[in-house]
Amino acid sequence: MTPLKLKRLILFGAVIFMISPSPARGHAFPMRSEPRVGRTIVTSPQKVTIWFDGELEAAFSTIAVYNSSKQRIDKGNGRVNPSDATVLEVEIPPLPAGTYRVHWSVVAKDTHRTEGDFPFTVEGKFP
Repeated sequence: MTPLKLKRLILFGAVIFMISPSPARGHAFPMRSEPRVGRTIVTSPQKVTIWFDGELEAAFSTIAVYNSSKQRIDKGNGRVNPSDATVLEVEIPPLPAGTYRVHWSVVAKDTHRTEGDFPFTVEGKFP
């Protein structure tokens, strides 16, 4: 291959690379939570926290905790943590033994919405 053909091939490859769509990070997905998904814990936690793989839009992200009778039991102060925009949290009162369900809905900085829910169970000992 001649040097001119090689230069043209490299230039063509560079142009194709630059105009090709790059995979965009879309939705924010949960990486972990506390209490953990589906876990049985010994004592009632003070709050529920979910860590996501991307920054969240605070104005459009919510979290709520419900008991087995589908009554909301959190303190109503769900929020994106002001010092870490990848964390969604809500405080909860001391919980009696039972199974609870966390419902969350978030909007990532790129405006994509993701939502989900998960259970956790408290054995019934208070902190």
